[in-house]
Amino acid sequence: MTISENLINKFNRIATGSSELKKKYTILAGSFFLIITALFVIVPVWLGQYLGIHRFIHHTARYIVSFPLMLLGFFLVIWSNVHFRKVKGTPVPFNPPPNLVTTGPFAYTRNPMTTGLFLLMFGLGFHAGSALSVFIFTPLYIIIHILELKYVEEPEIEKRLGQEYLEYKKKVPMVFPYKGKYHQGT
Repeated sequence: MTISENLINKFNRIATGSSELKKKYTILAGSFFLIITALFVIVPVWLGQYLGIHRFIHHTARYIVSFPLMLLGFFLVIWSNVHFRKVKGTPVPFNPPPNLVTTGPFAYTRNPMTTGLFLLMFGLGFHAGSALSVFIFTPLYIIIHILELKYVEEPEIEKRLGQEYLEYKKKVPMVFPYKGKYHQGT
């Protein structure tokens, strides 16, 4: 059994397990995710200052670029969370909603919270004027996160939700919207 298959099975056992188990792993996984994400935001800014890498973008341009990215990212994260909460789920894969969420931002991308997070990270990188953040750390974070989604989270969702998710997956892009809105039953 591959590492990916082991992780998929572990995620599935927890996601379909007792509420106590879900709660425990939600707190652990959520904390781990927040720490790793924070490191990908803080370390490049600190490293750039330590190495003497000067800001790569003018002060005014930083605000013009960063604020729209951060606002859109924050909006997507909140909007996605609202739709998760409506069906009594969390964004943590160990405590997912009991049913497939296809409304709101989930009609445009399967992972709108992830899209929002990526926008927030780019916005913060531009705001700090950190070339390391914008050109190395955030793209690296995106690659790692998409690989985890593709090889662990999505196969677990397929295992748990079956054909309904497979149909949704065919019609809605993973992270970056490029098609029209998802319509159930079309």
